[in-house]
Amino acid sequence: MKPPALRPWLPTPALRRRSGFHRPYAMQSPGAPTFKVFNDNVKYLQKERAASQPEYSRKVDYLKDEVAQRLADRLLDIDRQFPKVLDLGANSCNIARALSKPPLIAPELPEGQATTKIPLSERVQHLVCAETSPTTLHRDDSLPAPEVPITQDVLTSLEALPYDANSFDAVLSSLSLHWINDLPSVLSSINHILKPDAPFLAAMFGGDTLFELRSSLQLADLERRGGVSPHISPLADVRDVGNLLNRAGFTLLTVDVDDIVVEYPDTFALMTDVQAMGEGNAILKSMGGPMSRDVLLANEAIYRELHCSEDQKDRIPATFRVIYMIGWKPGAGQPKPLERGSGTVNIKDILGGGDFRQ
Repeated sequence: MKPPALRPWLPTPALRRRSGFHRPYAMQSPGAPTFKVFNDNVKYLQKERAASQPEYSRKVDYLKDEVAQRLADRLLDIDRQFPKVLDLGANSCNIARALSKPPLIAPELPEGQATTKIPLSERVQHLVCAETSPTTLHRDDSLPAPEVPITQDVLTSLEALPYDANSFDAVLSSLSLHWINDLPSVLSSINHILKPDAPFLAAMFGGDTLFELRSSLQLADLERRGGVSPHISPLADVRDVGNLLNRAGFTLLTVDVDDIVVEYPDTFALMTDVQAMGEGNAILKSMGGPMSRDVLLANEAIYRELHCSEDQKDRIPATFRVIYMIGWKPGAGQPKPLERGSGTVNIKDILGGGDFRQ
């Protein structure tokens, strides 16, 4: 006969009060985070469905390809070798293709004085492309391989990174972090797997992305249904990104914003492309299901009335706000700011000490 299982003894509330027993800190139990905004399974299915039609999926990759190229240009400015780089949330290996493109020649210089930079395909020795959707990750396997050697890893979640500490010379992420539930924890994990004095470069949708569609849908819902339901996922604000990077242990932070405006024939084409990108709404408590015909027609009319000028009624603008961030893991020999009070030059001496209110 088996002995009864022993349970850990915990003092009762009354005994805790008498003995002064207390827990001096708060902690979260192991497992999934208690606060979740996005439905991971819904996002996985959206990506799988979008990549199941590779030809059409490639046609709507214009945003992902453009942002990946702009992110690669930022990496190009860092003059060092990168033996091993992680592409976190690789989508369809858009960064791998961007790294394989030749660097641009400065057009403003005379032909004989044009300068080029060493292409990233010669400085990145190996790129690990990590993605949760296998169909999305392997969508372009039938196409010519990128010039940069790659390894494709399918992860169960972007919030649990199965990599050792100090194992990557750089970590990149293009248009994937805005679907993360626990972004502070993921940023800390990225810092953990980076080598000392290694950079983290990322781009994510944020802030006022698709503010035109968001506002017109809210008004259409209010008019036709008498209430408002979320149709577009919430996004991080640029003011919060720097704080999150700092809390995760990154230094030498750089955060900037780029608005990409794309014109579409109508709101139906816009929403069709967003779905085909795998960027549809994935809010955990979303009402789900298709929007009614009345709401869609009202949204089309409101969108054109609010956001289209008189000479552009044949097309609608859609704004995608991209937040770019660069942070460095602390390391020996890394530049550090001077201590407060150690300055030797008075700013008044430089500016003349004038009264700027005049």
